[in-house]
Amino acid sequence: MPQTLIPNVHDFIATIDPFDKLPKDLQRKIACCIKITYLAKGEQIQFGGDQELRYLYVIRTGSMEQRKHNGMLRAKLGPEDLFGFTFLDKHKESQQDYNAIAIENTLLYLVPHSDLLRLLEEYPDFAEHFAGNVQVRLHSALDVVWSDSEKGIFVKKVSEVASDKIVVADSSTPIRKVAEEIMAVCSPTAVITENGEIVGLITDRDMTKRVIVAGLDYNRPVKEIMTPNPLTIGPNDLVLKASSIMMQNNVRSLPVVEGNKVLGVLTTTHLVRNNRIQAVFLIEKIKYANSVADLTKLTPERQAIFEALVEGKVSGDIIGHVMTMIMDAYNRRLLQIAEGHFGKPPCEFAWIVAGSHARNEVHMLSDQDNAIILSDDATSADRIYFQGVAMWVCNALDACAYPLCSGKFMAVNPKWCVPLKVWKASYSKWVANPEYESLLNVTVFLETRWLYGNESFNKELQAHLFSSIKSSNVFLSSMVRDSVSVSPPLGIFNSLVLEKSGENSKTLNIKKFAINLLVDLARIYGLSSGSEKAETMARFEHAYEHNLLSEDMLKNVQGSFQFLTQVRLSHQLSALQEGKVPDNNIIPETFGSFERKHLKDAFRIIADLQDYTKLKFNS
Repeated sequence: MPQTLIPNVHDFIATIDPFDKLPKDLQRKIACCIKITYLAKGEQIQFGGDQELRYLYVIRTGSMEQRKHNGMLRAKLGPEDLFGFTFLDKHKESQQDYNAIAIENTLLYLVPHSDLLRLLEEYPDFAEHFAGNVQVRLHSALDVVWSDSEKGIFVKKVSEVASDKIVVADSSTPIRKVAEEIMAVCSPTAVITENGEIVGLITDRDMTKRVIVAGLDYNRPVKEIMTPNPLTIGPNDLVLKASSIMMQNNVRSLPVVEGNKVLGVLTTTHLVRNNRIQAVFLIEKIKYANSVADLTKLTPERQAIFEALVEGKVSGDIIGHVMTMIMDAYNRRLLQIAEGHFGKPPCEFAWIVAGSHARNEVHMLSDQDNAIILSDDATSADRIYFQGVAMWVCNALDACAYPLCSGKFMAVNPKWCVPLKVWKASYSKWVANPEYESLLNVTVFLETRWLYGNESFNKELQAHLFSSIKSSNVFLSSMVRDSVSVSPPLGIFNSLVLEKSGENSKTLNIKKFAINLLVDLARIYGLSSGSEKAETMARFEHAYEHNLLSEDMLKNVQGSFQFLTQVRLSHQLSALQEGKVPDNNIIPETFGSFERKHLKDAFRIIADLQDYTKLKFNS
């Protein structure tokens, strides 16, 4: 390349991702290595098999189309886009898994892989940006833009904060011996077990009140003074969730438990040593609100918490959990206030939530998806009572900026306020005959989470659902066909129009064309692997643990879901800060090379997973 062109080449690559992340001296060295080529419309790249003939391609002007060997579209690429990363993996076979064709006259910059690899050995800190593996590039994108640095105690996992100093004693152990062990370990709490099951809890304060003050014989078994059926917390739960449980139930200690294994204890002392965040106080305010008017006044505070979490670069899964806990608190408090207005429930019931609320993936656009499971002995009069409660609660949630569901999947709809036996019959019918409406109904209620009332109703209903699906020969296949009927926007570049009508005529609906596709696929893999968890990534992880997905696929999906979630949350944040109503419609024309490249990586991962799923489930 003529020396006179090098400044122009350098100025171009220095502004696009990932070259813009490199130090200037490395940018210049790469610019000096670049070759320039021109493709006329219809010409195809001839990928070289020899290491010396491989290149990383940068589109300066024009556009390219990548197609797999079977003719399927892999991606469309425009100015500032790169391709050829796969050749950078020294351990990968040299054969390219796609063809690249110019769909208009195109000017390309070619960075020889041999030169790039040599330079990256001199600058190893920047090698991740050019990884042949897409999951590594997505991870680098998250590190650059949304670092998970220290964000405060309440968005940490319980395992990071709790003490591992805890006493575990059998229920028949004498009180004296348990007290001695508490003193020896310097733990404020002992967990009491019986036949390997956790049955109780005793604290040093309980010892003082129930033994010393009461003058009880120290040799009596500890089960006589323990607090039975203690609340527990999981090691991977947020400290925010633990603190909310402790406040709502007025307890000072929570054993950290996984399965029936006691791993440690979280106490209020662990929390007061550290700074609190606003979400804890909001949940406490919600708990003591006495009217809908009181709760609606807290809406701006909820929005402020969302904005702070997104601006603070907290990861999307944690933001979802925090916003879910707040929505739970609103919903639960409104049900309590409703009971004050309508009187004591005439029969047992369970208030359940579905959709993003059930998946712990609430954001600023989340609407209501809820239902009521009534006791099988509920009368017509009982149903009238619950219809009144549901109408009041759903309208109150709407007043608190949790919109009514446009599809009417709410407890206020008589279809979704029925006895347990009716729910079971409906699930059996939907699974046996998964036509469009049935599939839609069951998809909405495939993930439900208990929130209020009799929790066993939801557990029994979920067990019935899993049993019905397991015995069905057609349900999963129908779900697969439905989940792959919408394709991710592999052709997104420049000003491509994805929505053809309405106000959003030049936008990409990131929910419809990306995030929901992963949510739907996660349902399939979660059901296939028997996962009882509703969270999208938890379902994929469970599928990996049961050999339905490879480790590479899992990491690819994790990276794409995290990136897409962060794009959506950042888009919502921008709308709120501009005084607009947030939505899921992002404008491709506003994307820089950074967003465009990583969005394409994410879309391609989704498309590959759809193809793999179709083959795996013979759909």
